[in-house]
Amino acid sequence: MSDLLKLSAKPPGWLDDFKAFILRGNVVDLAVGVIIGASFTGIVTSLVKDVITPLIGLATGGVDFSNHFIVLKGAAAVTLAEAQKAGDVTINYGLFLNAILNFLIVAAVIFWLVRLIEKVHKAPAPAAAAVPPTEILLTEIRDLLKAR
Repeated sequence: MSDLLKLSAKPPGWLDDFKAFILRGNVVDLAVGVIIGASFTGIVTSLVKDVITPLIGLATGGVDFSNHFIVLKGAAAVTLAEAQKAGDVTINYGLFLNAILNFLIVAAVIFWLVRLIEKVHKAPAPAAAAVPPTEILLTEIRDLLKAR
């Protein structure tokens, strides 16, 4: 009976493997990266939505593609909201164009932010490669032979 209790008290073997996996540096680094990435998404979204998009709207005269659509089935509507409320079947190419434009803006902003961060945080110069001891020994032998 006591042997049965000893067997049931032992944790399963996969648990140790799971602990080793979770505590690896790569997994922790990835988790930190995901958390920072989620926070960074909020910053980039605000920059695009609140700063860059209004400037583009001002430059293009307030062009908004969100009400550009084709009605496939149903009555013609003036706005996309009216068409959707009426249950019309529509191809919303304007929303698709807005999504592409938004993606391009976000990609450009991230590109410039990464470039700025790389310029601010320059990588340290690579350290000179250490000379192997065998090469040092061979150099000393060569110098001794020359001196003879």
